[in-house]
Amino acid sequence: MRTGEVFALTWDDIDLNNRIIKINKTVYAKDKDENGRWYLGTTKTIGSQREVYICDTLYSILFDYKKLQNDYKKEYGKKYKQYILEEVRNKYGKLIEYKIIENNSKRNKVEMVFTRKDGTYSGANIVKYPFKIIHHELGIKCRFYDLRGSFATISLRNGCEIKDIAEVLGHKRIETTEKYYISSTREDKKKVGKCFEKIINVKGELEK
Repeated sequence: MRTGEVFALTWDDIDLNNRIIKINKTVYAKDKDENGRWYLGTTKTIGSQREVYICDTLYSILFDYKKLQNDYKKEYGKKYKQYILEEVRNKYGKLIEYKIIENNSKRNKVEMVFTRKDGTYSGANIVKYPFKIIHHELGIKCRFYDLRGSFATISLRNGCEIKDIAEVLGHKRIETTEKYYISSTREDKKKVGKCFEKIINVKGELEK
């Protein structure tokens, strides 16, 4: 998932019973005012709207995380931050986006998945500190977004079809996946040579 898609997730998007995540929106920041700065809008493209199936590992993580979040709600009580979605329309009255506003009202209430302990929603900023540790203490240079490329490359190397990977990533064209998301290491290139050598040797044996 794209960074904005991950942090736009609400608990309504996650169906733990059927193990499906529905991706249908993205989150982005604008200039901050008294009501915050985070907005929910449509995905990058229509083709980006998709369903991602939840594997066993992710299911376990989400199940435990939801339970932990519920425990925090009990711990903080009325101090736990609540949010609603406020409609934003253009001058013609067309709904163009939603603004995420801290409010205890039950109307248009939204439960964001990734929040801080006290329920504070900070959009994609919630991963800034963890990635500072990754960069400076572990010396690994990467962005959260780069994990999409890692996912694509590992999946392809382990036998998944490029078309299926593209659909999970939300790409309409598999060329986008191939060009920008699949990486090749020195070992991968060595493997190509060894694979060809193996085919030639097998063919030679059969001809004998």
